[in-house]
Amino acid sequence: MKIAITGGVGFIGSNFISFFCKKHPEIQIVNIDKMTYAANPLTLEILNTFSNHKFFKIDICDTTKIEKALEECDFIIHFAAETHVDRSFQNAQDFLVTDVIGTFRILEFIRKKKAIKKYIHISTDEVYGSIKIGSFSESSPLNPTNPYAASKASADLLVLSYIKCYQIPAIIARFTNNFGPFQHPEKFIPLAITNAIENKKIPIYGDGTQVRDWLFVEDTCRALEVLIEKGVPGNIYNVSACQEKQNLEVVQKILKLLGKKENLIVHIPDRVAHDKRYSLSCEKIKEIGFLPSFDFEKGLEITVKWYLENFNWWKTIKDSKEFKTYYKSRYPDL
Repeated sequence: MKIAITGGVGFIGSNFISFFCKKHPEIQIVNIDKMTYAANPLTLEILNTFSNHKFFKIDICDTTKIEKALEECDFIIHFAAETHVDRSFQNAQDFLVTDVIGTFRILEFIRKKKAIKKYIHISTDEVYGSIKIGSFSESSPLNPTNPYAASKASADLLVLSYIKCYQIPAIIARFTNNFGPFQHPEKFIPLAITNAIENKKIPIYGDGTQVRDWLFVEDTCRALEVLIEKGVPGNIYNVSACQEKQNLEVVQKILKLLGKKENLIVHIPDRVAHDKRYSLSCEKIKEIGFLPSFDFEKGLEITVKWYLENFNWWKTIKDSKEFKTYYKSRYPDL
C-alpha cells in the first residue's frame, strides 16, 4: 500500500507521517510539500530518517508534477493548505490558489485516474462559523467569516461536487483546533509558549473570552487512521475532543506550566470578524471507533515540554526575516 500526503512537512502532516511510519513500517508514504515558510527543513530531516518515507518538493498546483507523484498511490490525504487566519487578511489570494486550485488539481487527478481507493480531504471547524450554544453537526450549513475559512469551505464544496458528479471515493474530515509538537510559532499556542520562554509579551485579541475546542495532534493522527480503515466515502466526519477553552484560560495554563507571571499577557484590539465560539458534534466518527486519548491538560504538558526541549527548531523560525516582518505587521506595538 502507498499513501500520498500533501503538506507533509507542515504541522499536522508531519505528525501524521511520523505516527504512521512508526506504526506501519510496511506502508509506503509519499510526502508532497511545496516547502513554504510554514515547512521547517528541520522537520523534513526527521521525516527522512524513516525508510518508508519518500519526499517530493512539489507545488500541488503544478498539474504535471503532482499527477506524476500521485501515479502509484492507493490513498491520498490532503493536508496542504494556507491555514493562518491572520495572514488571510493580508493576502487572501494565496489562500484561494492553494486551498481551492490546489484541491482542484488533486480532484482532477482522481477523476481521471479512477484508481484511488480513498481520498481524505482535511478541513476545519471554521467553515461553520461561530455558534453561541450547542454544536455543529456534519449537516450544519457553512458560514465562513474570514478569507481562510471561505477558502476551506470552497474546497469542501468542490470535493462534494466531485463526489456527486464523478463518484470519487472522497471523505471530508473537519477538525477542531489542533495543538502539539512541530506547530509553527505564528499559531496561538506555540506563540504563547515561545514568547513566554523568551519573556516576551503574549498578545491576546480582545478580552480573550473567545472559545475554541482543542484536539491534541496525536489524536488527529489516530482519527485519520480510523478514517483510512473504516471511513465511508461520500461522508463528512467532524472530529474533536470536546474540550472547549477560552483563549485567556489557555494562556494562563501555559504560563503556569512555565512558571511565568501573567503580566506577560497583553490585550490587543480584537481581530475583525473574530468568531466567538467553535464547537463540533462528533457522534458520527465515534460510531466507527474513534475516541480521543489525550485530555487538554496532558496534551498541553507534552506540548510545552517539546518547545522547551526543541529551542533550535522554533528559534530558527522566529529569528527569520520573514517571521519578524509578519510579526511586526500583526503586532506593531509589541
